[in-house]
Amino acid sequence: MLKLGHTEFDVPFVQAALSGYSDLPMRRIARRHGAPYALNEVVLDKLVVQKGKTRARVLQVEPDDHPVGGQLMGAAPEDFASAAHEMAEAGYDVIDINFGCPVRKVLGRCRGGFHLSQPQVALEIVRRVMDAVGGACPVTVKMRRGLDDSPESERHFYEILDGAFALGVAGVTVHGRTVRQRYVGQSDWTFVKRVKRHVGAGVILGSGDLFSAMSCQRMLTETGVDGLTIARGCIGNPWIFAECRALYAGKPLPPPPDIPEQGRVIAAHFAESVKVHGERMAARVMRKFGIKYAEHHPQARPVRDAFIAARSASEFGAVLERWYDPQVNWPPVRRREGHGDLVASGAQHE
Repeated sequence: MLKLGHTEFDVPFVQAALSGYSDLPMRRIARRHGAPYALNEVVLDKLVVQKGKTRARVLQVEPDDHPVGGQLMGAAPEDFASAAHEMAEAGYDVIDINFGCPVRKVLGRCRGGFHLSQPQVALEIVRRVMDAVGGACPVTVKMRRGLDDSPESERHFYEILDGAFALGVAGVTVHGRTVRQRYVGQSDWTFVKRVKRHVGAGVILGSGDLFSAMSCQRMLTETGVDGLTIARGCIGNPWIFAECRALYAGKPLPPPPDIPEQGRVIAAHFAESVKVHGERMAARVMRKFGIKYAEHHPQARPVRDAFIAARSASEFGAVLERWYDPQVNWPPVRRREGHGDLVASGAQHE
């Protein structure tokens, strides 16, 4: 069982905070497929405390959206503290601090992964956030393995890691790439393994290159981490949580979702998006999800193009009617195994 402070989860697989993706509709769909915990998309601390649409949206925690984590990003320790207090008061079950975002614009504004280059500031942020929530909910930290591959970056990483646990954080997510790598190259799971050995009883969640249930099970086995934070691998793929649950319980993988099942889930996701965003915005928001959902379809390219072309709720519905018609004798569905890779249904992971 994965435990973050007083919050417990029956399986160690959680949905990551995904900028531009992990809104309430995505979290609801993930929960229906077995995610025990989901994080809201990362939000800038200043926007939480300033009056506006972002503040109103972020601080409205729905009754069915628990347990939920709120991830914060920013530059100044005092802004982190104010935002963390507001989010804890609003009902977030966990406050997560982002020290990992590798986007250039974010780094240029001394946010996200930039903090890995300044341990004293990073730990002051952690200290302020811990004081602000006052034990009302656990605090966690997300980190990459350093700003770059230099020895200095690794020293800074461990200084922040050890300092954060000393301050009382409930867990740390470690991504096996550096900030400079962004999303290029493989995630270094050997580093994640060393981190877990280093902290001992401290809770470590691994992240990076988790695009299938098999890769998730393999990371647990190879690194010994306490849990996993599934990020890009669950976009348009909520089935990964049920698959992870099956393998974790020692059961065989369930069959990949057939076309009618895919259509039902996409339709449900769209309906949730309409509830939250309205029909016009939902059609726009769901295009990026449709691109990822299309990867499961045997006619992936034309389905992808159809989702991209949809500009309204009726056009989105027409895509579902055309490409997810349960009366059509579709080719067999193939399981998505890796980042953009597919293998035949039932094939063994290598």
